[in-house]
Amino acid sequence: MSTLNLYNTRTRAREPFRPARAGSVGLYCCGPTVYHDAHLGNLRTYVFEDLLVRALRLDGLSVEHVRNITDVGHLVGDSDSGEDKMEQGARREGRGVLEIADHYTRLFDRDLRRLNIVDATRTPRATEHIPEQIEMVAGLLAKGHAYAAEDGIYFDVASFPRYAEFARKDLGGQEAGARVRPRGGLRHPGDFALWKLSPPGSRRLMEWDSPWGKGFPGWHIECSAMSLKWLGATFDIHCGGVDHIPVHHSNEIAQSEAYLGVHPWVNVWLHGEFLVLDKGKMSKTGGEFLTLSTLLERGYDPMDYRFFCLGTHYRAPLTFAYEALDGARAGRLALRARLAADPGAAEGTPEAARAHPLWAKFWAQVSDDLNSPRALAVAWEAAKDPGLDPGMKRALVRAMDAWLGLGLLETGAPAPELGAEERALLEERARARAAKDWARSDALREELRRRGIAVNDGRDGQRWERENAGPR
Repeated sequence: MSTLNLYNTRTRAREPFRPARAGSVGLYCCGPTVYHDAHLGNLRTYVFEDLLVRALRLDGLSVEHVRNITDVGHLVGDSDSGEDKMEQGARREGRGVLEIADHYTRLFDRDLRRLNIVDATRTPRATEHIPEQIEMVAGLLAKGHAYAAEDGIYFDVASFPRYAEFARKDLGGQEAGARVRPRGGLRHPGDFALWKLSPPGSRRLMEWDSPWGKGFPGWHIECSAMSLKWLGATFDIHCGGVDHIPVHHSNEIAQSEAYLGVHPWVNVWLHGEFLVLDKGKMSKTGGEFLTLSTLLERGYDPMDYRFFCLGTHYRAPLTFAYEALDGARAGRLALRARLAADPGAAEGTPEAARAHPLWAKFWAQVSDDLNSPRALAVAWEAAKDPGLDPGMKRALVRAMDAWLGLGLLETGAPAPELGAEERALLEERARARAAKDWARSDALREELRRRGIAVNDGRDGQRWERENAGPR
């Protein structure tokens, strides 16, 4: 039986977690739209989800963790109008959509590795599940939950009485507040696209044949179809950022429960709060945002950012400032130094560590809705305790770090320098990029990756790093 208590957005309450099937958990996390680099706010969400996965597994549960890749259908502004973000990214960089998707998926995966985020069980792509999405749209039409409008097939929110429950929406006020008739023949301002038709006389970069005409899926139907395929009709936990609550997740719930005839479709919903700057939440919309590579270029370690995130509960807004990140770096290094200063006594066993009162104190904080600030404080308590046997201290901190994910006891040998062949590959790649030979550039990046070298492109050219090592 699970010992975790989690705050469930669906019920707005902290509840004991009980998986539907004893010993196993189905978990779906909304993944990135791979048209640009992931910014630090995006990555904060994946750090919180990593803490969840680690907690579930440390609690003795098997986790089927699905994190999707959105590579079509997410329109600018998260609405049902405007340009697809993937096509926007392709136009911005003068490259093909699939090139853009592959490129930013690789960079996203690299950032997760840098932050010591455990791999998902599956990472399905939206473009690989078009038939499943078409099948769901057809089913919703057949059940009377969808209708044809001028530019596509839309979900009829009035057909689903529980639509407003999840986000506590005021649909009546929304309808009364609409100053004009809903656009394009929509029945209600809240109706959302399931399948968008390509504009007449034009050809999109990404479009597919369907029973309703050539077009592309709506953003929301993608997650419903992929979760259904890989986790079944119902599953335990769905995660994302708080910005998903009023639109994306409300729409997922409506279309999934209407199509499948189930309630609740997902039992527990967890949402991470924003990373904020002085001007508001971090976003790509204005073109000004910070990435993990930005921090590396300024001399920070990825674990400094992870430590920074752990210092605030995932459901509280976190304000980013370099001064605060400096404090996190100092704290992380001080904790590592205190552990390194202990005499080299034989390390205690994991079983003995988990029988210690400090482990019980630590796990109580983890179980309390993943309370990372308080759990981190207990790790500090163990590291600073002068009466604690050095071997037991290391065993305790190692056990705690299996959840914190900070690599507190790793010694980190210096990364070897580049060999002659590797230098030649980097030089050839620089020439390929200068010539705008993107196919060759990506092929060389992949060859370097196979050799254990990750390459990142910045304003000052390409930078490389060994896997699990710092930038060069």
